[in-house]
Amino acid sequence: MKDTHYLEFETKLKDVPDGELIVEYHYDIKNHKPTITKNLKSQLNGKGKIKIFTVLPGIEIAFNQIYADKICCQHNENNSVLEINHCRIGRIGWDMKEGTSVYLGSGDISLHTLDCCAKSEMYFPLGYCEGVTISVDLNVLDKNKTDILEEANIDCLQIYKTLCPDGKPIAIPSNNKIDNVFSAVYDVELNVCLPYYKLKVQEILVFLSLISNSQMHEVNQYYSQQTELIREIHNLLIQNLDKRFTIEELSKKYLINTSSLKSTFKAVYGLPISAYVKEYRIKKAMELLQNTTDSISEIANVVGYKTQSKFTQAFKDTTNILPTEYRKLYHIK
Repeated sequence: MKDTHYLEFETKLKDVPDGELIVEYHYDIKNHKPTITKNLKSQLNGKGKIKIFTVLPGIEIAFNQIYADKICCQHNENNSVLEINHCRIGRIGWDMKEGTSVYLGSGDISLHTLDCCAKSEMYFPLGYCEGVTISVDLNVLDKNKTDILEEANIDCLQIYKTLCPDGKPIAIPSNNKIDNVFSAVYDVELNVCLPYYKLKVQEILVFLSLISNSQMHEVNQYYSQQTELIREIHNLLIQNLDKRFTIEELSKKYLINTSSLKSTFKAVYGLPISAYVKEYRIKKAMELLQNTTDSISEIANVVGYKTQSKFTQAFKDTTNILPTEYRKLYHIK
């Protein structure tokens, strides 16, 4: 079932063959070719494109557009390379080492070293994700600090120790400061992007250096077993839209307490279960109205509404348009 962003990604990546992750490298003569991400290997059930820019010695910035449900990644295990991720659109989650799972929604950021995700599985609960990854080789940068970083007394190793004191991944939810710092990094003209990114990554490092533990409100981390169970529950729900499951029924069926079920589902999919399923039902109905000649009552039944009137009201509450009007506007003949 496809929402607006899903369809946009389908268009953006229409020239990328299914099953491929295309990686483009950009750098100028003064800088070395990308070395941090050069050994990236992946398998995915979809497609994607990554544009990687070497902007300073020891710093690469990558722009990721992924149209897939899952990617299995392998790269060099390196605890001296700090990875900073920002999710712009969609949702992304990692199953990392020691069974830790971290999920990001739109506007969230995460930090971890490359040894945490050397052999990891990345999940995209909405089927797509766009974001940026900044990779910082702490050893290389320490020997090649710019005047700006020197003047600001930026120590990237100290940033890592402050934000990740126990060496585990950290995720920080979206806020106005994060949005202000990261939003401008996207959609830059190619002819000025390298000098712009050089300035921008330094601004981001200065920004991160000003965050203290007391200022952070961490996104909850979960065990991979928990998130795998939640994905099973999700599949049950969307494959049985004509049924109505209570939280208690799901809790007993999957042997998970109700509070963990609710909190973990929201962490993975971005909404409480009831809100997510309601939204999914309406999106599925939109798809059926566009692509089939089924009657409104038949579609209502398929997506879990016992009466056409209740379906019509729910559809209008969500879309501000009646199902009959929606079909007239968008039906594919």
